[in-house]
Amino acid sequence: MLLGGTVAGSWTTPEEWEALLVISRFKAVTAPFDCRTERETIAALRRACDRHGVAIAEIGVWKNLFDPDPARAAMAMEYAKGQLALADEAGIPCCVNIAGTASAAGWDAADPDNYRPETYRRIVESIREIIDAVRPTRACYCLEPMPWMVPDGPDEYLQLIRDVDRPQFAAHMDFVNMINCPRRYLAPEAFIEECFGKLAGHIKSTHIKDTRMHPTRLTTVLEECSPGEGTLDYEKVLKIMDRLLPADAPVLLEHMSTFEEYAAAYDHVAAAAARAGVAV
Repeated sequence: MLLGGTVAGSWTTPEEWEALLVISRFKAVTAPFDCRTERETIAALRRACDRHGVAIAEIGVWKNLFDPDPARAAMAMEYAKGQLALADEAGIPCCVNIAGTASAAGWDAADPDNYRPETYRRIVESIREIIDAVRPTRACYCLEPMPWMVPDGPDEYLQLIRDVDRPQFAAHMDFVNMINCPRRYLAPEAFIEECFGKLAGHIKSTHIKDTRMHPTRLTTVLEECSPGEGTLDYEKVLKIMDRLLPADAPVLLEHMSTFEEYAAAYDHVAAAAARAGVAV
């Protein structure tokens, strides 16, 4: 697998970003550009990745297609199409977003409307609209699973793939986001095996992190954290991934803020991989 993440640190030029890339040790990265970036800068950043044998694994949308403000929702839709078009042009396999929510509480909020049948229909229709407008041949549009938003489990993701019915709609794997109840938390390897076993043929990119839950405090609170700061046994997790994913599958650390945090998480995962006999 290609272990990587988002290159952290301050930079203003492609050369400065390349220097950070080299010391990150990453072999897969999130795109350091978007569809609004100048073409010359995009080309320079892509050449930097090529020089060091680094794959640009995914490009994010991270906009709310169902924003309660129609103008913002329309802008999000156009940005999603622009990101998918750029991904296809650049050969980036995964253009990823979340489904979206009509909640006024935030773009990724838990809301009762998230699970209404009409919302599900909107999700299917929005994905089709993006793919049909762009008609990509190399990139896929994907949704990152969320704890309180479709898709929130492997079966739900498979059903969504069937309902969207577009070959360029694929899966983005984030098993920690789907560990959204004590049952999954207390038997994580079995659940992670289920996720990859059911979705492996559709997965274009994978996020890795960790999770923790206070064992006696009521009610349940599950917290995302960096690998090594939670309870996941990464030797076991990496063995599952190594068995079920292609050898060049991108696996990305996420949601850290500093270079030092990414470096510590990388060290933890790389050490677990070495103990497990998994090549990264």
